[in-house]
Amino acid sequence: MTDIAEADISPHEDSPIGTAELIDLLNELLEAERAGAKVALESGRQTRDVALVELLRGIYEDEARWCAMLLRQIRVLGGVVSPRIGAFHAKAMAIENLKDRLVFLNRGQGWVVRKLRELTPRVHDPALHADLAHMLSSHVANITLANSAIA
Repeated sequence: MTDIAEADISPHEDSPIGTAELIDLLNELLEAERAGAKVALESGRQTRDVALVELLRGIYEDEARWCAMLLRQIRVLGGVVSPRIGAFHAKAMAIENLKDRLVFLNRGQGWVVRKLRELTPRVHDPALHADLAHMLSSHVANITLANSAIA
């Protein structure tokens, strides 16, 4: 299970983030989202369990949506978009048991939640802050759904 306790993600005046660091962190999240999307897509193709297919399809669509948002925001900031897929993909796909892989995928979602909780309060651009806050709440929801499927 992943800890999804609420945290204050409102902008704080004492800790703004520089553009270069922000672009690096957004690219790190993008690579992770690509990996998660690919794991969800490939895992969904490996089961006939309709409920699990629907869960994985929802996670895939969510991850793809956040990839698009991160791409857009990196470009708005004038950054170079990373072409990589996070190492998480290979690690997850090495797990043969689908339930165990879903547990691992959920841990990856938890990693994104932690990163977003650290990053979001430092983002002062209202549009990017709103996007990241929405991405955070979406990941928390996906963790809850996956926890229910795993139980």
